[in-house]
Amino acid sequence: MSLVTEFTKPAAVIEEASDVRSAAALEAELRSWALLAVGSLAIAGIFAFLLALSRVPGIEKFIRWPLDFFSKGLVVHVIFSLVIWFLAIFALLSSLATRDLNCGSLRLAGLGRVGLGLVSMSFGLLLVPAFHENATATLNNYVPVIIHPSYYAGLVMLAVGILLPALRLFANLPRKLALAGDLPFALTMAGIVYSVALTCFAVTLMRLWGSEPSQGLHEQLFWSGGHILQFLYCLLMLTAWHALARRSLGEAVIDPEIFRLAVALIAIFALPALIFLFAFEPFGAKQIDAFRRLQFVLGFPSLLVAVGGAVAVARARRTRPLPWSDPAFLALILSPLLFAAGGIMGLLITSSDTRTPAHYHGMIAAVTTACMGLMLTCCLPALNRAPLLSRQLNREIVLFAAGQFTATVGLFLAGGYGAPRKTPSGLVSMADGAVIGMYLHGIGALIAVIGGAFFVATVLRALLFPRLEQHAILERGDGQPRGAAL
Repeated sequence: MSLVTEFTKPAAVIEEASDVRSAAALEAELRSWALLAVGSLAIAGIFAFLLALSRVPGIEKFIRWPLDFFSKGLVVHVIFSLVIWFLAIFALLSSLATRDLNCGSLRLAGLGRVGLGLVSMSFGLLLVPAFHENATATLNNYVPVIIHPSYYAGLVMLAVGILLPALRLFANLPRKLALAGDLPFALTMAGIVYSVALTCFAVTLMRLWGSEPSQGLHEQLFWSGGHILQFLYCLLMLTAWHALARRSLGEAVIDPEIFRLAVALIAIFALPALIFLFAFEPFGAKQIDAFRRLQFVLGFPSLLVAVGGAVAVARARRTRPLPWSDPAFLALILSPLLFAAGGIMGLLITSSDTRTPAHYHGMIAAVTTACMGLMLTCCLPALNRAPLLSRQLNREIVLFAAGQFTATVGLFLAGGYGAPRKTPSGLVSMADGAVIGMYLHGIGALIAVIGGAFFVATVLRALLFPRLEQHAILERGDGQPRGAAL
């Protein structure tokens, strides 16, 4: 069974199960995961606006901002736009994969709903500290932190809540994993990667327990597991590429065995992290460098899927016009381009400046673009909430991807002129080239925010206000009808 066939399985199939009430509960849970995913982007967008507002000269005369709000607001923006967004997509796909596996009663069905409740409650706990005067932000890598008890509680609830639907997927797998479809197989590999990341966090936390919270402590706490989370994000991106390619170009686009090999390799490559935790001196230079270098192995499985997709696009171009009006195809083209740009920038980094965030912004934008396309063209139809395939959906994806690329190029240009990272403008003097780069970054960021806002509005409208037209037939770029149900 192909990945698209699994995605496009109508929700009505679930009604064949003996427990219709459980099936209805699972459908409601799936929509809630989608709401949490897009809701996290909405919250991130609100904080992006508040951050920009807080930097307007003289605004403090009208609004009393909490002490150090810029740093705390930046932490909230990053945690919701990056960590929670990707993890919620992971939980949604895990739940969809579990639904597709279920041919009767669902084992450990309640785990997903418990996880959903925990993640929902974590939102408030992660938000409140941004408005506390006595809370302090630490802009450490991967999972930035606000030093406050509720923030720590929110991180724990988020981590456990995301794990539960993955455990439910494990419990419902067939005895032979090879018999599972592409989606359950990929999300099983993702579950393994996430489990490795949580293990890294847990081991590191035990070693640091009792230490005073600080920037340095958080850098150590999230270094190992944070690197492994990048493996999870990459795996989600490859899953999206595979689904988008098949959805826009046909079922026989990419060999499913190649796709399975790629996602399995990511899970296998994540396992050495468990060895690094004990083979090297904790927090020593060798352990830090080992985790840093481990990420380079992601290039091979990414190329396996990317090359297959490129060949498929070239083959399709010889036989028919490419479906440029299909948002699935646009996301399929733009995401690998962003990923390649971010990767090349990473190879050109020579010092700690804004070229470093340029590199990972490009990579993150690639994953987000792929997930946006997946949500619009695969996940929403799977929930019987498919929006019409229109120019609006294409604009959302193009605005976001083009804006992120422009912002990334601006950061890289500024870094080439010595612009320091994690430093608000105005605190240091910069060369003219760096100033131009930062202006370019700001323009690109604004364009990306507009595209992201349109995307959030589209998904929220589809989930909260379903209309008859959302069940209409999607059309390909060549005018051929496509089934809307996933």
